[in-house]
Amino acid sequence: MARMPRGRVANMAVMTADPELDAAIAAVEDQFGIVFNRARIIWAESAKLVHPELQPAGYKLLSSIVRAGSTNAHALAELYDMDKSAISRQIRQLEELGLVESRADERDGRARVLVPTPSARERVASVRAANQARLRNALQGRSIEELRSVADVLRIVAAG
Repeated sequence: MARMPRGRVANMAVMTADPELDAAIAAVEDQFGIVFNRARIIWAESAKLVHPELQPAGYKLLSSIVRAGSTNAHALAELYDMDKSAISRQIRQLEELGLVESRADERDGRARVLVPTPSARERVASVRAANQARLRNALQGRSIEELRSVADVLRIVAAG
């Protein structure tokens, strides 16, 4: 049986013997589509708040670099399943905008690590705080158990 490339969807729907289950899974899929669209809008808004010329993909990478403290292009390419050339273009823009510095790796001088500038750390922290406040408002009133359940479901879906 041929393996389907990652990210591709088969042309045939997999249905179970339980129409209610099928409908519930379809509803989850619909909601994921809405969430992903909303996330793209938030990433675009967040990128502009960090720097007017920053692209949403650049914001995602910068956010990861800030969260990690330092990382390298290879780790980002794996994390986001992106082509290394696309990562390189985004990193170049982050450097040109003064948001990231590339330094020699202390453990391996041949390798480069990406480090956020103090300005990038400050800007991303501000944007993140606003985004978290928005999420907190949206989830207000939910129990801790419900929130943990949602996080568990998202973890399962992300694991594929």
